[in-house]
Amino acid sequence: MNNILDKDKFSKRANRYIQVTGQVSGILTRLGAKKFLGLNIDKNKHALNLKNDIGAVKGPFMKIAQLLSMIPDALPIEYSNQLIQLQSNAPSMGDSFVKRRMLNELGENWDKNFLEFNSSASYAASLGQVHKGKLKNGDIIACKLQYPDMESAVNVDLNQFQIILNLFEKYNKAIKTKKIFLEIKDRLVEEIDYENEINNMEIFKRIFESSNFVNIPKVYKDYSTKKLITMTWLDGKPLDEIIKYSKNKKDLSEKIAENIFNAWYTPFYKFCVIHGDPHFGNYSFKRNGDINLFDFGCVRFFSTKFVKAVIDLYHALKNKDDDLTIEAYKTWGFKKINKKLIKVLNLWASYIYGPLLEDKKRLIQGKQKKGYGFDIANNVYKELRKIGGIEPPKEFVFMDRAAIGMGSLFMKLNVKLNWHNLFNNLIKDFDEKKILRFRK
Repeated sequence: MNNILDKDKFSKRANRYIQVTGQVSGILTRLGAKKFLGLNIDKNKHALNLKNDIGAVKGPFMKIAQLLSMIPDALPIEYSNQLIQLQSNAPSMGDSFVKRRMLNELGENWDKNFLEFNSSASYAASLGQVHKGKLKNGDIIACKLQYPDMESAVNVDLNQFQIILNLFEKYNKAIKTKKIFLEIKDRLVEEIDYENEINNMEIFKRIFESSNFVNIPKVYKDYSTKKLITMTWLDGKPLDEIIKYSKNKKDLSEKIAENIFNAWYTPFYKFCVIHGDPHFGNYSFKRNGDINLFDFGCVRFFSTKFVKAVIDLYHALKNKDDDLTIEAYKTWGFKKINKKLIKVLNLWASYIYGPLLEDKKRLIQGKQKKGYGFDIANNVYKELRKIGGIEPPKEFVFMDRAAIGMGSLFMKLNVKLNWHNLFNNLIKDFDEKKILRFRK
């Protein structure tokens, strides 16, 4: 049928350009005002206003702003703290929007498919929102409904994102951003294709088919389109609630942390794929610590060579094997490797791998003070600037995003685990041939 809502794309794109340009100007004002113009700005107030404005605009730029907030030294801490909240706290669209959008996807009598359908969103994020309902067979379902004209929004928002990255590169000089931009562009284009997301969900169902601690929603393909996914509704508690519930239950807190570690890294080390969007709204928990995993639009597939190099670097650091260290960095795609670059890369790698190298129960952050990770990152960036900067492999964008997201969760849970044992249990049976057979 004709796309009722996506007509007049030129005017919509022009309007989006005006809206998003205003938000980019806000970010650039902060990035450039003090650096180039010597101006002072109330950072806390400006950051809060910027978060609210971007939330109102919706679309990919919300996701981009959150990604930007996770790059150390890209934004002042006041901005990072505000923008990182965008994904899970987006304002929702109203009833009339929902009815028009459902009509557009399932046809004029769309509501006849449901015994119940709540037109008020249960959750709202950057690219769409989720509604609870009940099918005629009595199944409780969630309808994930995409906002209109996201293709145009992606094009406009990515153009503006490139402006921010270019300025970041000019004044930071530690990281070359071309591959970062291309990686995020590829993932965003995939993320607005819900048929692609349905395929990802089926892959994750296969990965966890023999596991009993991870729940993946079942998709109802007869009621799904490229802009709508109808799936089973999974009841669960959000992170903050489960933390309160498990506060005096040490065993439960440890089980939750162990389950989330395995939920994220079993796909990576066993199948060379990772869920690339680890913010707190994308999983919930049962009272027994089991996990409901959501939102499979941003899924990153890796070559077996790349993941094997991740494992090789672990062994290299553990055994102080310089040759294997260099080989791992080369496999990842780092160019012009020399002693100075290795020293800087090892500083970051020692921080990331630190919890995995100690064969004992410990906090994920060890005994370090709050903010230690950003201190290390800023020190790395400082040293990279001295040697002229680097162009990190594009695979690092979502691998690092997962590591940061998981680290944040484990610090919130405040549990001591033997991360060394958890990691070694995942990598001990790494089998490239098995992974390639799974991919077929």
